[in-house]
Amino acid sequence: MLAVCVLAIAGMIVASVTDHNGVAIATGLTAAVAIVCLILVTAVAGPEAFGAPAPVDETAAADLERRIDALVASGADEAEVRSLVRAAGRVYRRSTGRSAP
Repeated sequence: MLAVCVLAIAGMIVASVTDHNGVAIATGLTAAVAIVCLILVTAVAGPEAFGAPAPVDETAAADLERRIDALVASGADEAEVRSLVRAAGRVYRRSTGRSAP
């Protein structure tokens, strides 16, 4: 749809410059239909279809923070623990093909 829209806009410009008004109107209508289709696809598909990140699970995040605090309280270096958590997240994202937030 995007390619159709771009080509139709180019067609409008070329047809207008060369004084082919009928062709300019036809390609303009084609561009309008393509734009409406793009709007409808975007509205119907929802953000999941466009790679939007999943919402944060607040319960899991709170549990992770509680566990980090427990490790730090038992003597682990907080910077090392947080570095380990970041590294685990990178490994997970690479193994599942997900991008970093």
